[in-house]
Amino acid sequence: MSGNNAGGSSRLVSCMRALADEPRFLMLLPGLFWAGNAIVARSVAGEVPPIALAFWRWTAAAILILPLAWRHLRGDAAIMAKNWPIMIVLTALGISIFNTFLYLGAQSTTALNLVMLQTSMPVLVVLGSFLVFRETLTPRQAAGVVASLAGALTLVSHGDPEILIGLDFKRGDLWMLAAVVSYAAYTVLLSLRPPVHGPSFAFASFALGALLLLPFYIGETLLVRPMPVTTNAFLAIGYVALFASILAYLAFNRVAELRGANTAGMIVYLVPVFGTILAVLLLGESLQAYHGVGIGLIALGLWLATRKPETTN
Repeated sequence: MSGNNAGGSSRLVSCMRALADEPRFLMLLPGLFWAGNAIVARSVAGEVPPIALAFWRWTAAAILILPLAWRHLRGDAAIMAKNWPIMIVLTALGISIFNTFLYLGAQSTTALNLVMLQTSMPVLVVLGSFLVFRETLTPRQAAGVVASLAGALTLVSHGDPEILIGLDFKRGDLWMLAAVVSYAAYTVLLSLRPPVHGPSFAFASFALGALLLLPFYIGETLLVRPMPVTTNAFLAIGYVALFASILAYLAFNRVAELRGANTAGMIVYLVPVFGTILAVLLLGESLQAYHGVGIGLIALGLWLATRKPETTN
């Protein structure tokens, strides 16, 4: 029996390691969990203050991932401390600024606008990669970006171009646009992260991100309103800490490591895909023809972007 258990554990570990090296699987996780993040942000917008949600998200995420990161921290801490400037830059862009601005935007704009503005992120990543590292797209990758962008716009517009033309942009959209620019910069600069284990990097980023937000959280608590002690608030923090933070960031960072910033940036196109699926499953919405067109275009784009280049003998 013990031999069978050992064999089963070994196969499970091998399977998990294989999945950790498969970018097409890993890309699904952030898309799914960030779609849920947008829904959660909108659902508690009038109840949970935005900076409080961001602060407790990263505090809880740091606590939850610490047992996984602990065995690596002794060796990795010195490397991250030596590279503290890029750690602070990455943390500020991808942890503190992006999510706080998204939650601020969710206070005064629609979920449609939040998703619509996020579709610009992959294009900004491509532009940033070229400006910073002179990294260019292959024709296949460029075709993938165009196809996925077309698919995302089809989903958020319900297949009706008039919806895009008639979008009413609000103050919250400026916060969301700033958030998108911040995360695009984070994605571009991820290649400069210290060479440490993923859980160690995630723990340090989450903890430092919460620390950077602490003075703003105190100010919001004293001058605006405190964090409510309610079931909804705790459930929201639990979801965004475990799923939208730990699992999504580990997967996103791994995709960037395996396939580069331009491919990782395309993960955002999966947000409207999973938003559509969640709406059908949880809200009872019916599938329409434009859903199939949009999801098909995004799938085609991601397939083109993640294909390994053919090798010649």
